[in-house]
Amino acid sequence: MASLRGLSRPAPAEAAAPVIADLEDSTLTTGQLGPEEKKEFRPWKRAADRKFGLPSGRYQYHPPKFERGPLHPVQSPASSDPIARDFIPGPFNLPRLRQTYHSTIASDIMTLTYSHTPPGTPKKETADRLRGWDGSSPYHKNRALRGPRGNPVLPLIERDITFNNLPAIKEITIASYSPAAITDPDHLLVARSVLLALTGTTPEITKTKSNVVQWGIQIGKKAGVKTTIHGNAAYEFLDRCVHLVFPKIKDWKGVRATTGDSSGNLSFGLGPEEMKLFPEVEANYWLYPAKMLPGARVFIKTSATSDKQARLLLQAFGVPFYGEVRN
Repeated sequence: MASLRGLSRPAPAEAAAPVIADLEDSTLTTGQLGPEEKKEFRPWKRAADRKFGLPSGRYQYHPPKFERGPLHPVQSPASSDPIARDFIPGPFNLPRLRQTYHSTIASDIMTLTYSHTPPGTPKKETADRLRGWDGSSPYHKNRALRGPRGNPVLPLIERDITFNNLPAIKEITIASYSPAAITDPDHLLVARSVLLALTGTTPEITKTKSNVVQWGIQIGKKAGVKTTIHGNAAYEFLDRCVHLVFPKIKDWKGVRATTGDSSGNLSFGLGPEEMKLFPEVEANYWLYPAKMLPGARVFIKTSATSDKQARLLLQAFGVPFYGEVRN
């Protein structure tokens, strides 16, 4: 015990002096360079006196500009390689809504939509979606099958949600239509500035596709703007809508449950009063004329194969729905 007590005693100051002396000098305590030392430090002179130059860019590897097939001896590096031509750095952040999706929502959706199928259960036979020909004419032979009646486009077939078929947000398109921009282009400038502040991307200008004499709309006139955001930007925009904009809307019931195109894409509208509630617009509200502030239509494109799956995904994110439910 006596030896342990001796180790716990503080060392005298004389014993610590040689230990501190062995440490390197700090750059904070060193003095400034003298005038003679400053004159000797001339890196440009050293580069000028160098007899041989450094290797130029031709000694560096450059990936090929064109793909010449899998059998060509020179192949392009992977997109994750920083030297690749299509390399995109990032991601630099992880949105809260996307992190919640991967940690909680994805597993919850799989649990809610799980349907047990006992082994040996025969698969259901799917009916023919395309209509054939009755063969009453010789021209019916080898003719392509017809689409369903009343709808020339085939809708998507709803696929079961599995671990490799989880619905997720692909992109969000925000479109604003200002008919007054036909006569006053300033409305178009304000709408473009608002979408630029909300998304951080430069919106493209859209033109009218038809004539409406009663409303003074002419075909081919610039009357709107739109932009599309992908990846983290789409999740961040939806996060702001759910947690900052929707709770501030007075007497707002939610998004109509009838929205959708039967292919997993939903949409909702925001008026000029709702556009004011975004923090990017609210912080600089004095920049936008109050009477020129436009509304917008938000289109959410998901990887779901039906509107039912898309609604389930957005409900998990916090988007409320009301009214009659379809699909």
